[in-house]
Amino acid sequence: MTVQSHFRIRGLNSHSAIARSLLTTTAIPWNTHLRELAKQCLFSEALNLYRRMLRSGQSPNAFTFPFVLKSCASLSLSTAGKLLHGHVIKIGCEPEPFVQTSLISMYCKCCLVDNARKVFDENPQSRNLTVCYNALISGYTLNSKFLDGIVLFSKMRETGVAVNSVTMLGLIPRCAEPVYLALGMCFHGFCVKSGLDIDFSIGNCLLTMYVKCGSVQYARSLFDAMPEKGLITWNAMISGYAQNGFATEVLDLYREMKLCGIYLDPVTLVGVLSSCTHLGAHGVGREVEQQVQLCGFDSNPFLKNSLINMYARCGNLVKAREIFDSVLEKSIVSWTGVIGGYGVHGHGEIAVQLFEEMIKTGIRPDKTAFVSIISACSHSGMTDKGLEYFSAMKSKYGLQPGPEHYSCVVDLLGRAGRLKEAKDLINSMQVNPDGAVWGALLNACKIHKNVELAELAFERIIELEPTNIGYYVLLSNIYSDAENLEGVLKVRVMLRERQLKKEPGCSYVELKGKVHMFLAGDKTHSQTADIYGMLDELENSVKQLGGPNGEDHKRRKGEEQLIGEGVHSEKLAIAFGLVNTSPGTEIVVIKNLRACGDCHLFIKLVSKIVDRKFVVRDATRFHHFKDGVCSCRDYW
Repeated sequence: MTVQSHFRIRGLNSHSAIARSLLTTTAIPWNTHLRELAKQCLFSEALNLYRRMLRSGQSPNAFTFPFVLKSCASLSLSTAGKLLHGHVIKIGCEPEPFVQTSLISMYCKCCLVDNARKVFDENPQSRNLTVCYNALISGYTLNSKFLDGIVLFSKMRETGVAVNSVTMLGLIPRCAEPVYLALGMCFHGFCVKSGLDIDFSIGNCLLTMYVKCGSVQYARSLFDAMPEKGLITWNAMISGYAQNGFATEVLDLYREMKLCGIYLDPVTLVGVLSSCTHLGAHGVGREVEQQVQLCGFDSNPFLKNSLINMYARCGNLVKAREIFDSVLEKSIVSWTGVIGGYGVHGHGEIAVQLFEEMIKTGIRPDKTAFVSIISACSHSGMTDKGLEYFSAMKSKYGLQPGPEHYSCVVDLLGRAGRLKEAKDLINSMQVNPDGAVWGALLNACKIHKNVELAELAFERIIELEPTNIGYYVLLSNIYSDAENLEGVLKVRVMLRERQLKKEPGCSYVELKGKVHMFLAGDKTHSQTADIYGMLDELENSVKQLGGPNGEDHKRRKGEEQLIGEGVHSEKLAIAFGLVNTSPGTEIVVIKNLRACGDCHLFIKLVSKIVDRKFVVRDATRFHHFKDGVCSCRDYW
């Protein structure tokens, strides 16, 4: 027999039952038990107890229904909820504010918002009670009827019903989308005027809203002004910085958090690790790993995967593999992280071995895993293997390739010189090619000096990404390599007419736990004189070895004039590392853009001159320089 049918048993329709309802004190033990069950989220048990209550002959009272209605709402039992509503009416408890609120909440959580509004409108008391307005406003927001919630909020203010923090907590979370940010800022202003901004929950809610809308500066101002900051507050700010690319600020906030003695949880540490990954802050990442162990979070899968990714992206594959091997239950995320790590370091063979091992363990590869393995094959020149995986996506695993997969395959074919096949693949795509797909072809045209096809690819790119200056620079370099000065001038005119500015090239290098950032042509560092002095010595030594003093050097000069740059940032980072480290120390540099040919050749020769190993991560892959050779084999 169903719960609904049990609700129809004897008791409520008899005069004796109504009489018994007057003896409300006898319902106290039942209500107490119902409250405890609902509090412990034992909702089915609560409904069964209510059934037994009715079968015992005990009639419910106004204090019974909130717990039973909450149970129906949590289990989405709308029919049972309607039957309970009938019980409420027969008992005569509908005018009670907490019963009205429970009915409104129940209907909203069961996606019956019109029923909830009917309860609100048919009870005059509702229109004067803050709790009823709050329940319906939250219900509107829950059911994606945000504008109805705003209208009700306006009515609430017009009628003079008091607005409290619960009211605002029903509205502000929905403003955590850029389209509603202006409205959220109005709510923020209202909270300040009403004195609600000091409420801890309101502060956290507003902070989260600004963070999710990308308004990090507003979020930080609010964060600094908050009189009380809990773990949720700190985590929201750290996550906001991490998600919006403010990696340096994340590490600063992490240090401040530790100084304040705030407890660190997995959410905190995941945000910090993602920033270590972005900056290549290997030392800070090791410190976080120690914190993970100290706090007993070793078994947390999110932290394990974040550590694998951090070490792999900071250049320490040995440590990344060590952590991966220590994971007892490896998820698809764990496998993809280590496969992608080997891929960007140019170890395609190992990436393939791991991918095959993953399949043997019974884990089915997803779309992200295929991006990682095809990209790994591309970086290692394993063209046929990459094409085999691309074919298996659909034929064996039933996965429809997306633009990101086609981009990898175009890159795979392009690097192998199979430009016609790459172009034909784009023309046969079952999804619309994006800028990255055509960009992969454009990059292949640069490698193989195909000006005609490059112009075709560029025409398609600027239709899709007209403001991405990186592609303009790439085309200019192709023209420059072909000694096509007219083409170079044409690109310059386009840049000038469209008023485009290149994203500044920047490089990071970590020294003694502190991350140092260098922009192209940077002269703001406290060691600028020593850095440029070292750079002059290196360039003189490189020229003696026949370094970038020919075509690559001329092209670089043309590029610097084109985009207004000085000395490229990775050169400054390399010089800084040499000034501040002892012989034999490996220097790791993280760059935000793709390394140019001139800098690539420069670092190769410097590694031979100073007998050092340099690890440089650019926008596409890792380059390990040693003894005048790069691990990419000049194939990037």
